[in-house]
Amino acid sequence: MTTTPPPDSPVPAPVHIRSCREADLDVLERHMPSPGRTRRHAARFDRQEQGLSTFLTAWADAVPVGTAQVLWLGCAAPEVQARFPGCPELNGLGIWPPELRSRGIGTALIRAAEERVRAAGRPLIGLGVDDDNDRAAALYLRIGYRETGCRYLDRYAYLDDDGVRHEVVDPARFLVKELDGGAPGPM
Repeated sequence: MTTTPPPDSPVPAPVHIRSCREADLDVLERHMPSPGRTRRHAARFDRQEQGLSTFLTAWADAVPVGTAQVLWLGCAAPEVQARFPGCPELNGLGIWPPELRSRGIGTALIRAAEERVRAAGRPLIGLGVDDDNDRAAALYLRIGYRETGCRYLDRYAYLDDDGVRHEVVDPARFLVKELDGGAPGPM
C-alpha cells in the first residue's frame, strides 16, 4: 500500500506500507529507537513470525516513519477478551519523528491493518486508546471507530538503559470498527 502525503508535508516521498522483514529490524531501531534496552521491533517481528501478529512498517524512501501491528488473538486484557473474543486488535501505532504526525501516516497504517483484517475474513477490528491520549482518540472516532464502554488497564513493560524493568499501567478504553458491513460486535 502506498500513500502520498499532503503537499505541505515534511515527508520526503510517498509512504509505502508493508509487513516488517527481518532485515528491517536494525534500520527500525536506528530511526525509531525502542525505549532503553527493550527491543520492541524484534519482539513484534517474532510475534509475526509465530503467526500471532502482522507487524506493519511505513517507509518514506528507505527511512521508516511508522509502525503498527495487528494482534490476531486480540487484546490481552481479560475485560476486552470477555466482550470481544477473537476480535483482532490494532496495537502499537507509532509515527516517528513527532513532526511527521498529523500527515496521514497513522491513518494509512490503520487502513492497511483494516485491509489485512478484512482480507482474513474478520468483520471487526478493535484498538485500545489510553485515557490521556485525546488526539489519538479523536482520530479513531473520526475514521469510524466507536466507543464500546469497555474499559481496562493497558499493561506493558520495558527495560531502561540500565537494564531495570519498568512496569507501566495505563487506564484505557477499547474502541471497535465494523469492516465492510460485517456483523456488529457486542456493545
